[in-house]
Formats: sequence, structure tokens, C-alpha cells
Amino acid sequence: MKLLNFTIIKLTFCLIIGIVIGYFISVNLTSLIYINIALLSTLGIGLFIVKSQSRQSAWFGVLIFITTVSIGALTVNIKTQRNFKNHYSKQEIITIDTNYTINFRIREVLKPSLYHNKYIIDILGLNTKKVSGKSLLNVQKDSTKANLKVDDILITNSNFKELNAPLNPHQFNYKNYLQKKYIYHQLTTTNHELLKTSSKKNTLFGFAAQLRERINKNLKLYNFKDDELSIINALLLGQRQDISKDIYDSYTQAGVIHILAVSGLHVGIILLLLNFLFKPLERFKYGKYIKILLLVILLWSFAIIAGLSASVTRAVTMFSIVAVGINLKRPTNIYNTLAISMFLLLLIKPTFLFDVGFQLSYLAVFAIVSIQPILYKLWKPKFKIIDYLWQIFTVTLSAQFGVIPVSLYYFHQFPGLFFISNVVIIPFLGFILGFGILVIILALLNTLPSFIANLYGSIIGMMNDFVTWVSHQEQFLFKNISFGIIEVIVSYLFFIALVNIYKKRSYRTVVLFLVSILMIQGAFIYNKHKFSTNEFIVFHKSRNSIIGIKQKNRLLIHHNLDNTSIDKNRIVTNYKIGEHIVKTDFDSLQSVYKLNTKNLLVVDSLGIYNVKSFKVDIVLLRNSPKINLKRLIDSLKPELIISDGSNYKTYQERWSKTCKVQKTLFHQTGKKGAFVYDY
Repeated sequence: MKLLNFTIIKLTFCLIIGIVIGYFISVNLTSLIYINIALLSTLGIGLFIVKSQSRQSAWFGVLIFITTVSIGALTVNIKTQRNFKNHYSKQEIITIDTNYTINFRIREVLKPSLYHNKYIIDILGLNTKKVSGKSLLNVQKDSTKANLKVDDILITNSNFKELNAPLNPHQFNYKNYLQKKYIYHQLTTTNHELLKTSSKKNTLFGFAAQLRERINKNLKLYNFKDDELSIINALLLGQRQDISKDIYDSYTQAGVIHILAVSGLHVGIILLLLNFLFKPLERFKYGKYIKILLLVILLWSFAIIAGLSASVTRAVTMFSIVAVGINLKRPTNIYNTLAISMFLLLLIKPTFLFDVGFQLSYLAVFAIVSIQPILYKLWKPKFKIIDYLWQIFTVTLSAQFGVIPVSLYYFHQFPGLFFISNVVIIPFLGFILGFGILVIILALLNTLPSFIANLYGSIIGMMNDFVTWVSHQEQFLFKNISFGIIEVIVSYLFFIALVNIYKKRSYRTVVLFLVSILMIQGAFIYNKHKFSTNEFIVFHKSRNSIIGIKQKNRLLIHHNLDNTSIDKNRIVTNYKIGEHIVKTDFDSLQSVYKLNTKNLLVVDSLGIYNVKSFKVDIVLLRNSPKINLKRLIDSLKPELIISDGSNYKTYQERWSKTCKVQKTLFHQTGKKGAFVYDY
């Protein structure tokens, strides 16, 4: 591949390999430091040797790549705060569920849950000791108290709790998601248990949050609707916490969710506006360098205001390099620019590699620069307006080719009308962003005329209405698509092979294309074999019971929910997607289940368990039966007792103690997760 002829692309690829190795394989930090020192020293010696030779040596190139891989592994471990002695989890006194006096600063405000306001915090002190590290803070909602703000410093007496792991198969792993952000524990408290301390120190995040708060305060003086104001915050300030679930789902289903994440499209437009605005500076002696400095400073100021998310950081890094290149009149290769920005970002924040937005953003840009020129050449419209719309369509289609596999892997749906919503919205997005920036500046200066605010609100409202209309065309939205990591890999190999064979037909490209087809077929065969197992599952569902019986690619669900909600239940849907289920049936709960050679007896609220016709191996307790569990164990002698989410917690605690005394295995789905039995 020609792309691999660029050195920076090779180095970025090696850095990615190193990050993956460092993240998934536990290596001692001290050992990694010594290895990197040895490799860098060898590299320095090798550089002198190579300079004295007339031609380059292959061994020196291999040494560079090995060193880059090692640097990638070291970067992950250095950024992992848990590896440092002053991290709060390293203190000898730390014990889960023991109260400590904790001093912390609010770092980021998250989207609230049903019962709690959520924050990411920096731990500053534990009892009397200075420590470091991040944690998740859950504060019980209280309408009489103001929400906490970024840079607030508080003290509480609370305990660290483990992050909640997923309790059902194929459920989103929020614990793993937070750990990639170096968050390993959570605190749960109330406003009354928090003591705010005075502090004059403000961080960049705090200044950015104050500016966003001031902007919102000024905008609220006008007649913006809640949905309009939330979209303005997302488009221009990178804050999506206040977007309602309905509006967010509409943008997702219409295939335009990317415009709500400040990314390359937004930053590119802002760069064009700033580049035009500062063009007069080029007339001065050092005006060109002042212009570059101002462009980079303003772009990064915007990134900080937008919260330094993965997408905006990636975009600002890339366009900072582009800004330098275009203003110094130096030709820039887009692949090199992308690789440099990716290399720098991953060197600073290696876990960006696992961020969904980061992956989608880069894949979309790579696809646009690779595939869009090919698609655009297929037709040459004569009229400019048609040509402009054709360019937008080909850009949108190319981006979709780049993100479809990863999007299907994470979200398991495909918006069939994505091209309509993009062709309608994208041509006007530059105007919407430019108009929005003007509205924000005028609002900050308290000089925003009401008719301009009303006009901009109407434009945002019309965009919301159009997106909602597109999302309601459900026959074009393909949901619940099973797509695993193997399918992702073979899909990208197929796309690469397809592009190569189109550009140049040769023996090598034809072989690559045929191999990619064979790999796709192999992936289907592998999945058919992998998911052709039989399973019995007791899912965890609070206040309800859900039992699944999987036979190859068919699933039978026994439950006590209403029929309208069970089919849309995320627990069942996630399992169906993850296990490639093609047919699902529903039925009511039974009293007895036959699991190959095992018999499972269900004991519900009636508490009936007097069985003499067969041996009971497993007992499932549901709906809080009022029974003497010791007597049941003595009578039935089961190997295992299962308690699902329909039981009272007090009952489950008592049953757990009884099983421990009776030396009988006890599986509580609320703690251990769903019970899965292969047969």
C-alpha cells in the first residue's frame, strides 16, 4: 500500500500497536522505562552509525519501529494514574466501604441520571494526606440546592465504591468505559453531606465552564426553546448534556448525529472564517507569523471552551497543522497531516484510541480523502448547484463507507435516509455555525437584537423538525444488526481491496480482493459455529423475572412483564444482537425447567416447593417467597440456589447467609450478574 510509504504513518501504526499492547498486557512500569531507555540509547548509537554509511540499513528502520511500539506501551502506563504512589487507591488505609474525609475538585459535569447529578472529580486529599486521581461522584438530586460547578472544591465524609459492572450478557460496560478515562471508583452522597470550601484557584476547565455558563445565561434572556438552546450548546460549545433523549434519538436515527459533536467539519469552517478575518495581517512584516499564532491560539481556545472532547481535540490538532502549512505556503499531504495529529494526540492521551468518537472521526476523514475523489469522478454535472450537491453527496457517502463497520459494531443500526438529511443540512451548516457565533458574541456583549435571536431560533427549530421527520421514517431505519469485531476487520479489508482494485487492476490487487471475499465468508462460517450453542439464562431485571432459553440462533423468553415492553427491553435486545439471534418467541414463566441432565425448580411468591417426582438440582427464587430456606435446602438438597432481581434485598441478604451456613452455592443476579448455563 502506498500509504505505508509515508514514515509518519508507519510510526503512528507502530504507536497504536504499542498502546494496544500496553493497555491489554500488564507490564511493570519500571521495566518499561528501562526498556525504553535502552532502546533510545541504542537508537542514538545507531543514528551515528547510519550517518557514517552511504546507504540506509534495514536494521535501523526495524529498531525505530520497535522503539515506537515500546514508547506506545510506556505512554499508556505513564498516563495510568493508578501506577503512581500518590494515587488515592495506593494508600495503605484505603478499604472499600470505609468512610474517609475526602477533599476533591469538580472537573467535569456529566449528564444526570434519574436520581443523581453526576460529576467527574479530582481527588485532592484523603483524610490528612495529599493524593491524586479521578473518581465518579453521584449526588442525590435536590431541587432546593444549586448544582455543583466546575472548579468547586468540596469536602465530604464518604466511602469509595466499586464501579458497577454489567449484570447481563452483552450489556454496555460502563465500568470499562470509565476505566479508560482512569476512573476506578465512585462516591455517592447528598448535598447535605458536602462542605464547600473557598478557593481562588481556577483551572482552564473552570474558566471555560464559566464562559459557557455566562453565554447560556445571556441566551436564556431571549425566547429560545429548550431543544433549540440545547442544540446551540452542542453545535457551538460542544456540550450535549442538556439534549433531550427524543431529540438525540432523532439525530441518531436520521444519520446526522455527527453534527452535534464538534469535530473536523465545525473546526474547518471556523478556521476558514478566522483565516479570512486575519488576512490583512499578512501585509505587515511579521504579520504571517502573528496570524498563524492567533489562529492556533483561537482554535485551541475554542477546543478548551468545547470541553476538550476527543473529536474537537483531534480536529483542532489536525487543523492547527493545516493552518501552519497553508499560511507558510508549504504543501501538506492530508494523510501525513492526519497521521501527525493522530500521533501527537495518542502520545498525549493514549486512551483516545478506544474512544468511539475518535475512531469514527478519523475513519470518516480517511474515507473521504480516499473514496470521495473516486465517487466524484463517476459523474460530472454541468450546473454548479447540482455539482455542489453532488460533491456533498459523495462526501457523505464516502464518510458512511468509512464509519459503517464501526458504527454497526457499537450502535447496531443503520439510517437508510442518511444521505437525505446530510444533503439538506450540510450545505447550510457553515451558515448556521457562522450565524451562531455572531449570536453568541452579540449575546455576550448584551447587544443581541431580539429579531436576530428569534430568526436563529427559528432556523434551529426548522432543522430539529426536519431531522425529527426523517427519523420517523422507521421503514428506512435498520435496527438491531448483529456485527462483531471480526466483521469490522474483514469489512475494512474488503473496502481497502475494493478501492485498490478500482485504482489499479493487477495480479496483486485481484488476489487481495479475492482474499477479502474469502475472509468475509470465513467470518460468517466462524460466527455460525460460534453462536450455535445452547444456553439457559436467568437475566437480572429489577422487580421482574426474565428467563432465556437459547437454542442455536433461536431464543425463547419466559417473563412476567407486559407484552408491549418485553420485545423492546434492552436486556433482551442486547442479548439478541450479541448472540446473532434470528428468531425470538415469548411465553409466560414455568415452574420447572429441564437443563439437559439438570432440573431447575422455580419457587415464586406462593412458596410451593414440595416435589417428589424428580430430583431438584437448581432452585430459582423469584418474587420474594416467604419460605424457610434452611428447610428447603434440607428437603430438596439442591446444588445451587439462584435469586433474581424480583426479590427484596433484605430477603436476598438473609438467603445468602443461610446458604453460606448450609454450604450451598448461592447466585444473586444483582451482585454476580445473570446466571448462564451452557448445555
